[in-house]
Amino acid sequence: MNRFVLKDWGVRNLNERLNRPKGFGEILDAAFTLCKQYFSKFFLIVLMIVGPLYLLQSMVLLLIGNSFLREAGSGSNWFDQALNSFNATANTTLSEDFANMGVGILTYIFMPVAQAAVLLAVSRLKTQHDFEVSRVVKQAFAKFWLILGSSLIFGIILFAMIFIPFVVIIIFGTLSMVADPVSGIAIMIFLLLTVGFTAAYFLTRWSFYLGTAVFENNIPGLGKSWHLTRENSWRAFGIYIVFFLIFFAVSFAIETVSIALLGNSVLYSIIMNLVTLLTTTVFTVGYAILYFDLKIRQDGDDLKHMIDDYQNNGT
Repeated sequence: MNRFVLKDWGVRNLNERLNRPKGFGEILDAAFTLCKQYFSKFFLIVLMIVGPLYLLQSMVLLLIGNSFLREAGSGSNWFDQALNSFNATANTTLSEDFANMGVGILTYIFMPVAQAAVLLAVSRLKTQHDFEVSRVVKQAFAKFWLILGSSLIFGIILFAMIFIPFVVIIIFGTLSMVADPVSGIAIMIFLLLTVGFTAAYFLTRWSFYLGTAVFENNIPGLGKSWHLTRENSWRAFGIYIVFFLIFFAVSFAIETVSIALLGNSVLYSIIMNLVTLLTTTVFTVGYAILYFDLKIRQDGDDLKHMIDDYQNNGT
């Protein structure tokens, strides 16, 4: 067995932090610290599982005629070309739409597997053991159907709670605006905010279904997730918001520069896919730390860890 106990005191220190309840800032700090120490391994996990899908997308875009290096917009000078490049990204061809849709579906299927592998890796670190990338990836794929089933159920709920109410609100708001534009806009904004916060609350409370599928072999895991987030739902939601704002700012900055320099080229899509892989890696580590923090708070995993340490030291 290729298992070995971590010897580095810094890692032991991190292990102690992973096995006790943490505050809002401590969770964020632990996530970025863990990413810093094991980023290459975590990134390799996500790259191995999701990377081939993005590679397939790039190959399809090349085959349908997209330029690899630069797809410049029309214009007499560089500024006009850069400006028109932003418009070009919104005007995709039917072939590009099918390629992006196909990759999107496959990504939705395999991204939870990558997240499960990271969960398994962080779980190993919690017990003061290092992890092998190939091993945690293999363990995650061994639970593929459990993960897929849970993700599909969560996806259906996500669609039902966001898309359907959004369509109803738009229709109702449009009809209201015909009668009274000011009142119609006010009603639409109020309903959108109400539905948005309601959906955010419930989806946050159900979002830890993946851990149940991975560690307890149970689907869909919504009830367990609801239990874990009891009295911690808005804290979890706040952490999600912080990650979203950080990743949005980074992605927006890189995307703006990439479009201006490369246009809607294959290289642009590769760069943005790499950014997605990077942000996904960091978020998934943060998600794993938050999941185990909730486990400690609700299931007393810190006490179990102390008992295990005592028994191991006693022997």
